[in-house]
This record gives sequence, structure tokens and C-alpha cells, in this order.
Amino acid sequence: MSSFAAETEVTTTGDNKVIENAPDANPLNLDDGKSSETVMENAPPANPLSFDNGKIIFDVQERLRWENRSNNFDFNSAVRSPTDGNWFEQRFRFGVAVKPIEWLTIYAQGQSALEIDGHRGTIPGMNAAEGDDYFNLRQGYIQIANYDECPWGFKIGRQVLDYGDQRLVGEQDWVNYSRTFDAAKLTYQGHGFWVDAFTSTPVVISRGQFDQSDLFNGTGTDRKLVFSGLYLSIDPLPFGTWDFYTFMLDQSRGNTASAEGLLNAPVTTGSLEDRSDFATFGTRIKGDPNKLNGWEYSGEFAGQAGVLRGEWFSAAAVSAGAGYNFLDAAWRPRLWLEYNYASGNHDPDGDHINTFQNLFPTNHPLYGIMDAVAWQNTDNLLVSARVSPLKNVSAKLDYRAYWLATTNDDWYRANGFTAVRPLSAAAGRDVSNYTGSELDFVLTWDVTKNLQWQGGYSHFFAGAYLKDTGAHDDANFYYLQALITF
Repeated sequence: MSSFAAETEVTTTGDNKVIENAPDANPLNLDDGKSSETVMENAPPANPLSFDNGKIIFDVQERLRWENRSNNFDFNSAVRSPTDGNWFEQRFRFGVAVKPIEWLTIYAQGQSALEIDGHRGTIPGMNAAEGDDYFNLRQGYIQIANYDECPWGFKIGRQVLDYGDQRLVGEQDWVNYSRTFDAAKLTYQGHGFWVDAFTSTPVVISRGQFDQSDLFNGTGTDRKLVFSGLYLSIDPLPFGTWDFYTFMLDQSRGNTASAEGLLNAPVTTGSLEDRSDFATFGTRIKGDPNKLNGWEYSGEFAGQAGVLRGEWFSAAAVSAGAGYNFLDAAWRPRLWLEYNYASGNHDPDGDHINTFQNLFPTNHPLYGIMDAVAWQNTDNLLVSARVSPLKNVSAKLDYRAYWLATTNDDWYRANGFTAVRPLSAAAGRDVSNYTGSELDFVLTWDVTKNLQWQGGYSHFFAGAYLKDTGAHDDANFYYLQALITF
């Protein structure tokens, strides 16, 4: 993983394919890497947690993060809510991979996630708390694969699902307990492409008990959510990578109790107790700056259709961005411009829903690190600049402006089911759809290959929509994080 994409943490535990986050271009790699000079490099140091010639490999991660938030949830400085203040979050992971033969991997990873000295509470999801999940099974799977000898591979058990830029499916690693699935996945790796076919059910975090997945009564309310997909990625194209995907979500009934539940968004039409069964079709294209002389671009389009909360449903979303990397300049600057749109529900009293469903995304690095926006009912614009003054230090400054696609639907937070304001606050009123803008600054220092420090500051400038519907004070967010990985 590139040290300059540190907002999204990715851990590889067995798959041989590379999905995302290729290293940034080397500014000293000129003339397509051709050189008459021979460069000698030292072999990488041996893994101190690898034993028996790689047949047993342990991995360890410790993360500690301090956060301070004010007005992030109510934009009201006159009220000190449970979501205002300081807290610490601690996460420890310990995993072991056993590989008795070349084509067989057995992997298990435990995780302890705790919120320390916080006043939001200890129940995950309540008052926006990360909460406590003292120790649980984060991953546990069997993988049968040797892609050097056979293009087919199979993985079954509790695992991470990450696809593309994780706009629709990702591990959401910023959240202390993150996200995994109980899944079965079949992979085919061809020459220049790979394809996954999977069926899964999300794991639901439950304080004080074993984390069960949704299909197997993980929420305690018999929701029975099944999420399946087919994902094709074609890589060795002259302009970059092109992906095509289909995702299917079938949820037998709603669940009004689970803070982790998908489709628990404030109801504008339909009932949470009714069935949801819909498909998401999409494509993604991403340009490689190494192939385009520093230029890069990305684009993703997704459409959805089916039944949502017992009502007919159709929706769409678009993301498009372009940028330039100054590969031969000091500090290696990168400039980026991006636009994102996702449809909202135009008629809250109608019998057809148009709110795009964000599925299982990693929204934190995509739409603002204050986590105030999801890829649903939104128009937003991003202008970004990044520099690397030292080889192991990067600084990134993002400015985002946000509008609602329609004021007849909610403003959805990054979790996709919490509204910033009740829809009734805007009902029957001539309100602006401009919600505000956010300035994010993130500084990342890779001290060693095993230790990373990261700090960030964000300020949200309240927009006219907030003023038209109630309290409209600006909001602030600070954090400092240490990550140790072996």
C-alpha cells in the first residue's frame, strides 16, 4: 500500500490479487524505468513473525486514536451533546495464517476494540460511539488457491470484502471494529483480469457476546440479509483499469433496533418491516499516472433497481475525478478535482423510492473525514492537493462543498442511516439545498515500516440548509493516531 494513501488502511491476508492502492510513481524513474546504471538493493528483512519456512505466519496490529469533536452532529454550540468532547479508541488485532501446503491457507484473526474515557457510552452505534467489543473473531477462513499453478481459487469463512475504491463495498477500517462478512468467494485469475463471485452476510457487532452474522440471527430480529456479487477487473489496459460489477441484496425484513443495520435510514416511504430485494449494476474506470505521464482519472457509475422496504425502487450515482502528479518535481505535488452525485427521494409521500443505497462502503476518506456525508442524496465537489516534503511524510489538504440532490429527502451521514436533520424540519418550506463545506488537513508520517503517526484537523462551514432548518454553528474535528503493524 502506498504511504500516501494512508487514510484507507488495507491489510492483505491471503489473496494474491491486487485490487487497489498501487504505489505512487517514483519521481526518479524516468524513461519508463530504463537506465544504463545498475542499482543494487538489499533484500527485504525477514519477517520476524514467520516460522517453519513461511508455513506459520503471525500478524499483530495495535492502533490508538484520540479524537475531539464539537458540533459534528447537531451544529449547535449552545448544547453540549454526548457526541461533543474528547475520547480515545484502542484496537488490537492478532492473527495467524497456517499454510501446511502451497495451495491451502487457514487464517484466524481476533480483535479487541474499546472506547476509552468517552462519554458517548460503550454500546457500538449508540450516540455515535465506537463502543466496546472486548474480544471477538474478526476473520476466520479457509482459502484454497495457488494462482501460479491454477487460475481458480476459493475462500470460505469470515473475511474482508474490498472492491474498487470501496465506494460500495469495503472494510470501513476507520471505524474501530471495522467490517467483515461471513462469505464464500470463488476467484478466477486470468491473463490481465480477475473475476470474483461471492455470497455473504455482514457480521453485526454485539457488545459482550460473540459477533454473529446477519443471516444467522446476528441482529436478534431475524433480518436475514444476504449480499452477493460478481466483480470483474481488467487491468493491463493502456489507460488503466476497468471494472464491471453486479451486486444483489436480499433482506427478508427490516430491523429498527440495530445501529449497524443496512437500510435503517429515516423512512421517507415504505416500511422498515418490509422486504428489500434489489440489484446494483455498475462500472469503474481508473487511470494510472505511471502510464499517463503523471495524469490520472477515475470514474464510477452505478444504477439500482428492485424493491426497497416494500416499495418500487430505482436510483443512480456517479463519481468522476481527474488529477495530475508532478512526478519530477520536488515534494511530488498531486492535484485532484472530483465530483460525486447520488440520487435522493423526490416524493416522500409517493410509492416509488429513489434514494441511492450506499451498501457497505468505506466513506471516511471519500466524502470528508468528519463523516457527515454518504454517497446518497448528495451533490458534492472536491478539490485536493497533496505533497510529500520527505520520503516518508505526506500532507494532504481537501476542500469539499456539499449540496443535497433534493431537499425532499434526508441528509445522510457517512453511515448511510443517520440523518443530520429530521426531514420534517424542511417540510413545506423553501429551504436551500446547500448544506455547507468542509476543509480537511491530514499529515502522515511513516516513522518505520512498522510504525505510523497520523494527525488531522477538519472544519465544517455550516451552509444555508442548516440555517434554514435550525441550529447552524460551524463544527470542528481533531484526531491523532498511532498505528503499529507487524
